[in-house]
Amino acid sequence: MTDTIIDIIKREFHLRVIEESLARITQCVGLLTPEQLWYKHNRNTNSIGNLVLHLEGNIRQYIISGVGGENDVRQRSKEFLDEYDYPGSEILDKLTATLQAANAVVQAISVEQLTEAVTIQGFPHTRLSAILHVIEHLSYHVGQITFYTKYVNDIDTAYYGGLDLDVTTS
Repeated sequence: MTDTIIDIIKREFHLRVIEESLARITQCVGLLTPEQLWYKHNRNTNSIGNLVLHLEGNIRQYIISGVGGENDVRQRSKEFLDEYDYPGSEILDKLTATLQAANAVVQAISVEQLTEAVTIQGFPHTRLSAILHVIEHLSYHVGQITFYTKYVNDIDTAYYGGLDLDVTTS
């Protein structure tokens, strides 16, 4: 039973982080102009570029450092600076490398390690709660990125294009 649980966690992490979220962020960033990528409506909102940098830092901190034990070098406040104008391809390359490294950490974890205590950003976690946090946090910001992309470009991202989502389950 425990082998099944750890296999499900690993599959779901890969699916939700790599196949869904990374693909969606990549699609959205590719649809934005440089101005749209770094635009902040007001001082209480973040640009899409800043959100991508924030996700890269958060996932590196939570998974690569917190779960995987690497040195934590994150400087969270720098993720939200107004001075950035990196091309979308550059921040996507950075995010992709981090997500692939995080996926490798999760794929290598044992079921026994899931309940081990870790401290991340000063908060107590288990390795499992850190993994769940990353999936939830990533999904939250992917929704923001998607909304903004649809809003400024008046488009349908068609994430589920061609699928019948009205099929009932039993």
